[in-house]
Amino acid sequence: MCYSNNILSLAQRPSLYVHVPFCLKKCDYCAFYSLSLGQGAHGRDFRSHSLVEIYLEGLAAEMRWRQKDTPLGVSSLFIGGGTPTALSETELEVLLTGINKYFRFEASAEKIAEKTVEGNPGTLTPGKLSALRTFGINRFSLGVQSFNDELLRQVGRMHCADDARRSIKELRAAGFDNLNLDLMFGLPGQDLRTWQKSVEEALAWVPEHLSVYGLMLEEGTELFKRVYPGESVKEEPYPLTLPDDDLQADMYDWAVGRLERAGYVRYETSNFARPGYECQHNLTYWHGREYLGLGPGAVSFQGRVRSKNVEDIPEYRELARAGREAPEEREELSERERMTERVILGLRLAQGVDLAAFARDFGVRLEDIFRDVLEKYESQGILFREKGYLKLNPRYFFIANAVLQEFL
Repeated sequence: MCYSNNILSLAQRPSLYVHVPFCLKKCDYCAFYSLSLGQGAHGRDFRSHSLVEIYLEGLAAEMRWRQKDTPLGVSSLFIGGGTPTALSETELEVLLTGINKYFRFEASAEKIAEKTVEGNPGTLTPGKLSALRTFGINRFSLGVQSFNDELLRQVGRMHCADDARRSIKELRAAGFDNLNLDLMFGLPGQDLRTWQKSVEEALAWVPEHLSVYGLMLEEGTELFKRVYPGESVKEEPYPLTLPDDDLQADMYDWAVGRLERAGYVRYETSNFARPGYECQHNLTYWHGREYLGLGPGAVSFQGRVRSKNVEDIPEYRELARAGREAPEEREELSERERMTERVILGLRLAQGVDLAAFARDFGVRLEDIFRDVLEKYESQGILFREKGYLKLNPRYFFIANAVLQEFL
């Protein structure tokens, strides 16, 4: 299924993100807000049903009063986490019923609203997939990360490569014709050859979209503690070793070339798609458009204000029931901050930053605000202009963050 890109209509409607803060087991590298439901012997779930029910009650209450923030409807849906498919079939149906009840999606002969759910191998069942399809979910993002069992074990993933293969087959059988596979490089013990094998197998499944991420080692995560254990765990066979920057750059560069030869377009630093299958929801973020985030820990951006819901499920429910916002963080962006974000996010896109749109939206030319940075990097060939867009030279995508920091 392909989607047209009507920028005007998308700009008038925010995207909708729903956060599901549950996993069967939290991955060792994960810094997102999520709680482990736990899994006992023989695959039996010891689920915290009361906590899931509290979450669903809070979410229903938040949806009920926040629908007013989308008077024209929403342009896309992304249900993320956590692991949304860690919920039971019944719980997923409750969540999806609420979304369809309170939010209207853009639909016409030219465009069908993109509705994505993400999930992990080993959490899919025929009943869950049937429920997703019944409620109009038309895109699935599967967290494969690697087709190497040892690498998966090193970062605390619960699934194995065969689980991923089986899940891909199940998704295709259920009718999903817009499938993204997530892959990660820079994992502990990973070399170029094992990375290449994972990419090749992913290509063999012919997904419509591939997301290729470098491992981010976040302080406070289990993996961070294992790489930098300190004195307290000397007896463990750690620290783990991560591939160095040069090897990670080689992994990224090889993947870029291989995916492009296979017909995938790199439309954002880490994202590749067959033409027409670019993720419309994520383009909302990269184009600096508005989005509404629901659920504990979810982030919203409306007008000049970015807010993040409280990361506590019972507190979140009580605030939502009272019809009150539940921000743990709230900031109103200055004009300069908005301009900076437009440039930083836009330069992650292969399309680049639309110079005319920047001048129209902010009443000032981009070069008048960031002249020094532009002169520095344009003179080195790192940034360049083409057909009215400011772009980052694709050769420097891997070190994009170092360049983009200069705009802050």
